[in-house]
Amino acid sequence: MAYVLEIENLSKTYGGGEQAVEALRGVSLRAGAGEFVAIMGASGSGKSTLLHLAGGLDLPTSGTVRIESHDLAAMSDAQRTVFRRRRLGVIFQAYNLLPTLSARQNVALPLLVDGAPAEVIERKTDEMLRVVRLQDRTSHLPAALSGGEQQRVAIARALLNDPALILADEPTGNLDSHSAAQIWQLLSRLSHEMGKTVLMVTHEAAGAIHADRVVVLKDGQIVGEFPGLECGDASVVAAKYMEIAG
Repeated sequence: MAYVLEIENLSKTYGGGEQAVEALRGVSLRAGAGEFVAIMGASGSGKSTLLHLAGGLDLPTSGTVRIESHDLAAMSDAQRTVFRRRRLGVIFQAYNLLPTLSARQNVALPLLVDGAPAEVIERKTDEMLRVVRLQDRTSHLPAALSGGEQQRVAIARALLNDPALILADEPTGNLDSHSAAQIWQLLSRLSHEMGKTVLMVTHEAAGAIHADRVVVLKDGQIVGEFPGLECGDASVVAAKYMEIAG
């Protein structure tokens, strides 16, 4: 099987000597095309560190991260920046939208930076706004959009360059339960209907239930995993998580 994401024996240590903190210790993880993987763990377990390393936003102390067989650590900073823009879609808890730009303009930014032709920008922007079902809100500024709508704009922007991998770091942390459910359903649709590989960090069992696999992190190590979709209920996900995480 060809994997979109391959993480092998990944470790990350911050600081040195007695002040050294091992955020990750020998983590290995693979994800194939169209697979939705949720990462769960307590605060300080290494979830966000793992996501940052998977996206090349930071470099590991040891181990490798490969996306479509490209070793991120072998790239220069400039090469990683271009690779992220063209092959990764990153979604944060904060929507990171420019307040003076409309939804359409915020979505179009990656292609504008890449210098794409105007007709390509217009076509792809319209397409992604339809995917996230915001085609009737394109001219609105972020302040005129709900939190859930702002996150959908951010997702449309992350999709614009047809990324190989979507990384979502607590994407519903600022949302109410109804809006959060819409975002989880959207990520599931991107994975299972559009074939996108999704790696999502979450602390919410109601979100993890949409994932094909739930990977449990504890003290910087993977301590187990289980199928999310097969659980059928968030309470079952929560129980399985507690059984593994202890």
